[in-house]
Amino acid sequence: MSAEPVSGPPKVISIANQKGGVGKTTTAINLATALAAIGKSVLVLDLDPQGNASTGLGVPRSERKATSYDILVSERPMEEALVDTAVPGLSIIPSDVDLSGAELELANAPRRSYRLRHGIERFRRTLKAKGAHCDYILIDCPPSLNLLTVNAMTASNSVLVPLQCEFFALEGLSQLMRTIDLVKGNLNKDLDIQGVLLTMYDKRNNLSGQVAEDVRTHFGDKVYQTMIPRNVRISEAPSFGKPVILYDLACTGAQAYISLAKEVVRQERSLEGASA
Repeated sequence: MSAEPVSGPPKVISIANQKGGVGKTTTAINLATALAAIGKSVLVLDLDPQGNASTGLGVPRSERKATSYDILVSERPMEEALVDTAVPGLSIIPSDVDLSGAELELANAPRRSYRLRHGIERFRRTLKAKGAHCDYILIDCPPSLNLLTVNAMTASNSVLVPLQCEFFALEGLSQLMRTIDLVKGNLNKDLDIQGVLLTMYDKRNNLSGQVAEDVRTHFGDKVYQTMIPRNVRISEAPSFGKPVILYDLACTGAQAYISLAKEVVRQERSLEGASA
């Protein structure tokens, strides 16, 4: 049975693709940073047991006192797990390896697919009561279509799909789309595709161009105009606990994520105008 519609700020976006190595965590970290840099209030919710988004935003494991595991399993209020980052306007709810056991622990829990959604709704009410504001929650999903990803999609307004510009890019994407359709049909009727983001694009490689063309043919205007280039600075930044925008603002990777953030905001304004 579907829950009540997801409504009111913040806008919740799951960043998902069951294929590993396509840039989910990199996108979560750097899109969040870029949105914060243009004046938005942003929360990253790390829902991957590897905790790479937490590490990439400079939160050491010793400082992860409460995590997304506590929100899902113990129903702890989200505000108790918030950690401020070095980026003004950007906070994170970190993750750790305990989250890998959440699926088993929730196996027989009532409405187990709604745990994160309920947590976010409580967080919305808390923000409203305090007169506080958050524009976006970006959920970094694990590289699998498990209960964690279903919880993320059930709690979200939309899904952003990073897609690597390689030969097997579209392989397996149909499974992700089926999962989105199932969640939309059974758990969250308002779920939508936010957009498809082409990552690791190499303009010197003919294959990258062909993949980009094929994806645009298949998904049309759901594909962002911004493409994230293959860029060594993007790869280096996490080892310093920094988003690439803080690590090297001038590099092509950082500039691409700033462009993506602007495109996301324009997209939101267009949707608001269409519904007005």
